[in-house]
Amino acid sequence: MNTQEELTAFRDMISRFLETEVEPHYEQWERDHAMPKSMWQTLGNAGMLLVDMPEAYGGMGADFALCQLVQEEMCRRGMLGLATGYNIHANIVAPYISHLGTEAQKQQWLPKMVTGEAIGALGMTEPGAGSDVAGIKTRAIRDGDSYIINGSKIFISNGIHADLLILAAKTDPEAGAKGISLFLVDTSLPGFERGQQIDKMGQHSSDTAELFFSDLRVPADALLGKEGHGFIHMMQELPRERLGCAAQSVAHAQGALEITIDYVKERKAFGQSISQFQNSRFKLAEVETELELCRALLEKYMAKYSRDEMTAEDGARLKLAASEMQLRAVNECLQLFGGYGYTDEYPISRFYRDARIQTIYAGSSEIMKEVIARSLVGR
Repeated sequence: MNTQEELTAFRDMISRFLETEVEPHYEQWERDHAMPKSMWQTLGNAGMLLVDMPEAYGGMGADFALCQLVQEEMCRRGMLGLATGYNIHANIVAPYISHLGTEAQKQQWLPKMVTGEAIGALGMTEPGAGSDVAGIKTRAIRDGDSYIINGSKIFISNGIHADLLILAAKTDPEAGAKGISLFLVDTSLPGFERGQQIDKMGQHSSDTAELFFSDLRVPADALLGKEGHGFIHMMQELPRERLGCAAQSVAHAQGALEITIDYVKERKAFGQSISQFQNSRFKLAEVETELELCRALLEKYMAKYSRDEMTAEDGARLKLAASEMQLRAVNECLQLFGGYGYTDEYPISRFYRDARIQTIYAGSSEIMKEVIARSLVGR
């Protein structure tokens, strides 16, 4: 599915699905601070999960661009909470398994993830280790044909509903980053426990949890990739993860701009539409221009990724530029709504709340700048 006609048809299908199956319920999910777990199977039945996975595992074997297209449409409609869960499941966890997993691991998990029967989460962040992944404390000790895992993770998207967790743990605590390994953890195993759902500033429909591991025993074949290569594996997957974050930022800013344009054309002040005031017009022009610059950068790096040429520094530049643009855009858009923008009556307030995390997770802006700077002048 490469032609513009096919992409347009797929986008129209996504749009119709979101309009009929999600929009009528989304406000309630936001109030409930979670969407129902059954929604994942609804997404799967609609063919919207893991669309770029091989057909042998139930996917469509489509281009990565289609995976981006699904979350872009979610974000444009102001459903960033849903898009975040989708991004973790389909755009991060599934590729880890596809790229690093054994055939048995792929057969065990990917078909269930395609249908929404199994929901994926990524277990990296800990209370004392966020962007500094090398600082994780969770331990995995080899014991015969098993590993015994102890520790905890925090701020885990999809953590409440997850059936599968890709877990980063130290298998050699003396080796620093070289001592990290990745594991596929079945969350039904004894020793796995979920904490209370974490209440957040925004993205309320995205479930986020703290996870605990107490003498959790996983089979040795739950190791994902090579032992001691976990950090390398994570670095290899970062370009795709940050492409996903950037796609969210661009689409979310686009959605905020669209509803703001509609509002300023309808809203009257001092006897005229506020779209006629020079300040409104100039602010919209600035937002649209920054948005298009980031869209062009996203398209450039999407092309590099498709050629397997995208670097970690590319991902850092893109994530930094797009997420910071997103925050500026929604802030300017909310300002044009005036006092109404501060109320929950208008969706721009949710756009504003939901956007704030984008410069923090998947590598903070400060870390992105450091990655870029190292490529320029060294450590």
